[in-house]
Amino acid sequence: MEENELPIQQDGGPNNQETLLQLPDEGELVITSVEHAKKAKNRYLIWFGDLSLSVHEDVMIKYRMLKGSTFNKQELGEIIIADEKQRAYVQAILYLGRKPRTRQEVAIRLREKEIEEGVIDEIINRLEQEGLLNDAIYARQWAQQRVSSQRKGKVWVRHELRQKGINKSLISEALEQISEEEELASAITIGRKKWKQTKGERLDRRRKTAAYLMRRGFSSELVRRAFVEIENEDGFEE
Repeated sequence: MEENELPIQQDGGPNNQETLLQLPDEGELVITSVEHAKKAKNRYLIWFGDLSLSVHEDVMIKYRMLKGSTFNKQELGEIIIADEKQRAYVQAILYLGRKPRTRQEVAIRLREKEIEEGVIDEIINRLEQEGLLNDAIYARQWAQQRVSSQRKGKVWVRHELRQKGINKSLISEALEQISEEEELASAITIGRKKWKQTKGERLDRRRKTAAYLMRRGFSSELVRRAFVEIENEDGFEE
């Protein structure tokens, strides 16, 4: 980095905090020009002579940051915080737009975008209040999909949800929504397929199929119950 060259943000604009440090502490600061940031949609460069701030369009409009408008340093500091929150919110919305996420996943994403921890907490709380982020609903939908469609057992699903940062009580509540009959049906379906594909003596086929089911997160008791059904079906007994 050359001398006097300011660090840049991930959106290609100037580092707002660095710019703020270089602005004079006293007196009015006049906006000399406003221009669209070339590398970032919906962001603008607000120039104060040779120094500039990068702000989102919504922030620029809210604070009426137009050519000739004046601000003091404290006001600009507040605007920078507002812009950081807006940037974090937009990043979170884009991330959530692809598929549902957990609190932990959104927090990790925002850290990757170099958002401050205090802002991350505020944005996550805002998203929850707006109904855009809900770990309880996420856990229920994830558990149902994994057991019914992916044919995973509750042990596997519990581990996955823990990895995603869902707290234990919400995981337990989600798994309680899935009946033993639903989980057993999944174990029988995937166990039947494995049984058909396995060659050898019955005991060997049973051992391999049971190991397969347990690796998929089904408990030993559920595996035992599944075998009662599988081995009693026509065409499965030898």
